[in-house]
Amino acid sequence: MPAKTRRKGSQQDPKKSPKPSNSTYQPPPWPIFKPLVPWSDLSLNILAANQIVTISNFWTTSLCRTYTSFLSSLPLITTPGRPKKGEAVRVNDRFQIDDAAFATRLWQDTALKELVLGVDNSQELWGGEVLGLNPSIRIYRYSKGQFFDKHYDDSNNVTLPTPSPTQAKTTWTLLLYLTSPSTGCIGGETVFYPEHANGNDGSAIVIDLETGMLLLHRHGADCMLHEGKEVQQGEKWIIRSDLCVRR
Repeated sequence: MPAKTRRKGSQQDPKKSPKPSNSTYQPPPWPIFKPLVPWSDLSLNILAANQIVTISNFWTTSLCRTYTSFLSSLPLITTPGRPKKGEAVRVNDRFQIDDAAFATRLWQDTALKELVLGVDNSQELWGGEVLGLNPSIRIYRYSKGQFFDKHYDDSNNVTLPTPSPTQAKTTWTLLLYLTSPSTGCIGGETVFYPEHANGNDGSAIVIDLETGMLLLHRHGADCMLHEGKEVQQGEKWIIRSDLCVRR
């Protein structure tokens, strides 16, 4: 991939660009994770080998509804309409906070840890020994007319604070969808564009919104070009983090 064509998302590394002002807030009182689906009733769905994985019904509809209501009370900030050089156009509202405790809860108190570590050759798939999730938690709301243009997600170096400070790097983007057509959100699909390599015909891979679905996709040097399509109606809510492996 020629470097000049790699239009990046602007949300990746707080050290590379100023944090939104809401990053100075104390972690909010996140609702508890109840009810949850047991890991034994869930499975990884591989949509593109070594690139895209989904988990349907990762969160229940009622838990998603609880979180959507709670997140709407946070001080979201609208992204600027004109991106920096080399960044993709993104129009949405967001909240970002460094919250290692919430990242740990999302990793350990849900089915995520068991599902991620339970796959065959897990280190090969995820790019190393998975330690948990990026403490940088991002909340995205896309309303009617908002979108995220084609871009690549970067990999970043992070320090995980527990059980002791550990150097790590991010390898896969994590997106948890809280809304879908069933909640009135029309549009907003996540679309990936494979390159004509390794036998792939280059056809777009469209990920339709599902309430409670978790999407994982590889990022960094091997990231696939992708975009968040424009929302036509309603609101698209996402909780965002990243898988972290030992560095």
